[in-house]
Amino acid sequence: MGFLDKFKKKAKDDEVVMDGWKAIEDACLKMYPGQVNPKHYGTMISWRLGGNDPLDGISIYDGEEYYHFVTFGLSELFEKENENKEYSGYGFELTVKLKKDGLEDEETSIGGMCGILQSLARLTYNEGEIFQPDEYIYTGQTTGMDPTGESLITGFITQLDKLGEIETPNGKVQFVELIGVTDAELKAVIDKKLRVKELFERLGSEYTDYKRENLF
Repeated sequence: MGFLDKFKKKAKDDEVVMDGWKAIEDACLKMYPGQVNPKHYGTMISWRLGGNDPLDGISIYDGEEYYHFVTFGLSELFEKENENKEYSGYGFELTVKLKKDGLEDEETSIGGMCGILQSLARLTYNEGEIFQPDEYIYTGQTTGMDPTGESLITGFITQLDKLGEIETPNGKVQFVELIGVTDAELKAVIDKKLRVKELFERLGSEYTDYKRENLF
């Protein structure tokens, strides 16, 4: 039983419309058949009610070697409200593939990544920041984003997730994948020593790996 089935309810004769949510779930089920009830981190108090977390939730699918995080909340999950008919909400959802190997405390690491995704979503909600493929996200921090702060991974580059772009009843949604990179690697991109695509090719993997060493 997925989130849609568990939380669908009726108000008098009307069903809560969750077409946007279901479209994301359906896309994920094509990649992960049978994972109808993935680990899910919901939001206790919604952004609309004054909560601190703009995402309605984050689902984590098991990719064997990695955990695949998929956000719910940067697109329109329920009824269509945005006047832009072409795109659903901000037009994208964020994803991350966090490599399992080397996660000393899986639950803490998963919770920490969910916190990072919520923080990025706040940039979109508060400042209108739109994340697209082939960009970089430089945080300026020198400590790792892992729970212990010991990893060299401090920021991200982006690419189009293999989930691709989908058409939903509320418009298009693009899945933008975040790939963890080091401070030195990000500075090489900022200094135009190489492009984002070139860095991704040199990495040779789309996984965010907290144990990975610098390329340089």
